[in-house]
Amino acid sequence: MKSLSVLLVLVAAVGTDKIPDFVVPGQCPAIDEYKLWTHQVPHLHNYAGVWYEFALTPNPYQLLKKCVRNEYVFDGKQFLISSTGISGFGTVLSRVGKLYPNLFGEPHFSIDYENTFGAPYVILDTDYTNYACVYSCISYNLKYYSDFAFVFSRSPVLADKFVKQCEAVFKSIHVDTSRFIQTPQGPFCDYGLKKFL
Repeated sequence: MKSLSVLLVLVAAVGTDKIPDFVVPGQCPAIDEYKLWTHQVPHLHNYAGVWYEFALTPNPYQLLKKCVRNEYVFDGKQFLISSTGISGFGTVLSRVGKLYPNLFGEPHFSIDYENTFGAPYVILDTDYTNYACVYSCISYNLKYYSDFAFVFSRSPVLADKFVKQCEAVFKSIHVDTSRFIQTPQGPFCDYGLKKFL
């Protein structure tokens, strides 16, 4: 995933010959993924269950814009993901994906949704019961990179102390937290998504 070929796929995906706005000069931040992965592997089963999207950085591949609910089912090796939400067009949308150990042995997950390409999925921090701070960064020949960050919650709301915990974690790897956009959640979600849950 760290090659010019991925950049070319991104350019083709947006249908233009210019570099997409979310690909910027620079390199992915240095993260001790091995330390994180070693600590997380024995507890992976605790990551299963429902995670609501509380906030994310702009992401052209995230088709769900409101009421985003992700259910992770762990089979002992990988997670099957079922995501539901409301699209930018106001329609209820359901997507399926997988979260699995990186095929090249890198110490993180890869995430792969239908009609997208696989991307790194690094759990920077989680207590498994309240919040998860997730980061994905792809480097292109050490000259450009694109990154996407997420804050997940076990419920549609997230206590301020956990929001601040994720903010601190992202700031520690120099992610600009002003980029985050809160994902709308609320009573309207229960009505709109009822038939999918």
